[in-house]
Amino acid sequence: MRPPTWPSRRALRTLTWILVAVLAVAAGPTGVVLWQHSYAMDERRVSIRHGGHTLHGVLATPRDGRTRHGLVVYLHGDGPVDATHDGGYRPLWEANARAGYASLSWDKPGVDGAPGNWLHQSMDDRADEAAAAIAWARARPDVDGDRIGLWGASQAGWVLPKVAARTPVSFVVAVSPAVNWLRQGRYHLLAELRAEGAPPARVEAEVARSDAVRRLLRRRATFEEYAAAVHGDTRGMTADRWRFVSRNHTADATRDLDALRGVPVLLTLAGHDVNVDTADTERVYRRILDPGGALTVEHYPDATHALVRHSVERSELRTVLTALFRPRALFADRFLEDQRRFLQGRHGEGAAVHESRAGRRAWTHGWSPGSASGR
Repeated sequence: MRPPTWPSRRALRTLTWILVAVLAVAAGPTGVVLWQHSYAMDERRVSIRHGGHTLHGVLATPRDGRTRHGLVVYLHGDGPVDATHDGGYRPLWEANARAGYASLSWDKPGVDGAPGNWLHQSMDDRADEAAAAIAWARARPDVDGDRIGLWGASQAGWVLPKVAARTPVSFVVAVSPAVNWLRQGRYHLLAELRAEGAPPARVEAEVARSDAVRRLLRRRATFEEYAAAVHGDTRGMTADRWRFVSRNHTADATRDLDALRGVPVLLTLAGHDVNVDTADTERVYRRILDPGGALTVEHYPDATHALVRHSVERSELRTVLTALFRPRALFADRFLEDQRRFLQGRHGEGAAVHESRAGRRAWTHGWSPGSASGR
């Protein structure tokens, strides 16, 4: 399996554009599609310097006439994700805009012409990248530096608290975040096998393979050693992907979450999540963050890992048609509205959070930030 992902719709892109071409023949349906994909915000491409290269970003801003806005900084899940997540982020950005917040996101290194290779990154590298983007944003006259927060999905669960340990943030929206890489990987493996109705013999064989791969990771085996151990059956694992897994398979957010104490956190969990053990995630978040009283947990029973409606995602055709004609309806009931309300609740408290977090970090940190492994 792969580490938890915020599923992109790349696999559906070809079918989507075929349907768009067909619909272009009929002016009525085409008009509906164009109207549904018109969002109440403005987008522009931006460039952010970091570590000797440039992040290719998108800044989406509200059309409310104000000259300064709070900002939601987006941290992707696993995979080669572009700044808009193939357009999937736009309904969320629109909800942010309605709450008076801008949104900032960027292409992962190596995606859509961006320099670098995201598979060469560690979770700390990703946190450094985000901290640089926040510093860039704070220097802008149109961003309220006291109201900058994070939005992160899935694999970003290991990045969000690391960012908060590097630079003050006013809030965090954690969408289906993982806590422990290996633990969630085993959960994902067993959940997939259970969903497929795998017989006991296959389950035993898959767990044995998973254990063998974990042993290879513990002794820092090369990709060639891995390929030999699985007799060439790499199941899509590449040398770059093995390098990525080897660097990150020990990720565990438990201790890092301490950096979020006192920060308002919205934790969103899906009822049909086969990637992440949501019960484990909620238990850890509540144990560490509940004493501070700043944690809000929202459950979405009909949602999948990506917070898309399960009733939609289980049909590829329905997913494509919904994405074309009702893109906002892809997401679970209340998901967009809950995030809008959460952001509106942050008005006026950003400066206080910024000040309290800054003071604590100045003392504690000196202001210095199916993958085989997951099974």
